[in-house]
Amino acid sequence: MKIRTRYAPSPTGRMHVGNLRTALYEFLIAKHEGGDFILRIEDTDQERFVEGAVDIINDTLKQAGLEHDEGPDKDKGYGPYVQSERMKTGIYLKYAKELVEKGEAYYCFCTKERLDTLKTEIVEGKEISVYDKHCLSLSKEEVEKNLAEGKPYVIRQNNPTEGTTTFHDVLYGDITVENKELDDMILIKSDGFPTYNFANVVDDHTMNITHVVRGNEYLSSAPKYDRLYNAFGWQIPTYVHLPLITNEEHKKLSKRSGHSSFEDLIEQGFLPEAIVNFIALLGWSPEDNRELFTLDELIKEFDYTRISKSPAVFDVVKLKWMNGEYIKAMDDKRYLDMAMPIVNEVISHDYDKEKIAMMCKTRIEVFPDIREHIDFFEALPEYDVSMYEHKKMKSTLESSLEVLKETLPIIEAQDDFSNDSLFKVLSDYVAKKDVKTGFVMWPLRTALSGKQMTPAGATEILEVLGKAESIVRIKKGIELLERSLG
Repeated sequence: MKIRTRYAPSPTGRMHVGNLRTALYEFLIAKHEGGDFILRIEDTDQERFVEGAVDIINDTLKQAGLEHDEGPDKDKGYGPYVQSERMKTGIYLKYAKELVEKGEAYYCFCTKERLDTLKTEIVEGKEISVYDKHCLSLSKEEVEKNLAEGKPYVIRQNNPTEGTTTFHDVLYGDITVENKELDDMILIKSDGFPTYNFANVVDDHTMNITHVVRGNEYLSSAPKYDRLYNAFGWQIPTYVHLPLITNEEHKKLSKRSGHSSFEDLIEQGFLPEAIVNFIALLGWSPEDNRELFTLDELIKEFDYTRISKSPAVFDVVKLKWMNGEYIKAMDDKRYLDMAMPIVNEVISHDYDKEKIAMMCKTRIEVFPDIREHIDFFEALPEYDVSMYEHKKMKSTLESSLEVLKETLPIIEAQDDFSNDSLFKVLSDYVAKKDVKTGFVMWPLRTALSGKQMTPAGATEILEVLGKAESIVRIKKGIELLERSLG
């Protein structure tokens, strides 16, 4: 059978990295075996629906390179691919009534007041009420009378209270639960909409979905899904329940972390391909422990049986490193397209801004890092003269002052202000003085930038600043050192 996976997000806002990982794994599972990847929009929870969220889903998948084979814009005979539109066909109510006829579901007319009196249990940290099967005992005549009178109702699954149910997951193996733990979950709500759980089962079957990938928080619902599949006599899909993604403190990744959604990360300067590569490794690892993959390479290598059951830690430091590697490997045109808006924002002077941008290419991890690397070009910051001291360069305040005073006339006399020419005359000075290159370049770079870390060396900075500005900054350095040394 051809593998068919589906990504079925609810349009409730930005795409959480956990949801993006689910979409990525489903895409990879399908493409690894030459199967189909389907996009289905699950909008049955109208209270949580966010205007524009469907566009966010489409834009995110497009940027991530996860092109769907079927979806709202590509009907291959399994549509509609939006649950609210599917509901209009009557498909969910039809199947719910079929379960009622089989005794696997029943109408429930209980009022909110009665439901509020039911006992509650704590399940996965949430307080839920446990339904007592009160309406299961209603006769067929009572049900028909209530329906004829237009009484509000829901349709509930009729789960057994004795015995056990066993289901299988690729990662967790066979899991057996006591049937007394299975609540009679609602299938059709009082507004006529199907619940997420019921619509999922119906849609996955009618769309021939072979592999269902979702977070392991749905493990507790799996036995109820299986009971629905068995009640209909349908084939149960392959389940792959993914581990939780946590922050560095091993707590659930939340919106407050600032990097819980794809859009958050894009806004922070991360590249889509780096995000996809990083998220692929949140719970999965290849045989050779390699870390950098293109999407095509992921498709070739992805084996879902190698997904871990252990929680995956969202390591921002690793993501930044990975993003930096992708920036280094970018072609210069694309890099400049992304870097130049930041450079233009920071620098107003008529310098060679493309040259400034290219200085940063191998030194940044995210694009906003460019600002702190280049801000000294716009204006020399206030700095402490202690920066001139450097043990490795054998540089002291006294030696730095001497170097600046001796190189100033060399620079003032220089007409060719290209990097190569500047490096040659300063190298001649280094040789004549019989010192190491850093002994001269460290104080010069400090005077020119006022920073300990710069994206380029002294002669490259001299070339960009130009003769006039360079001389002003060197003289400023001499003045600060003389004042400090008294």
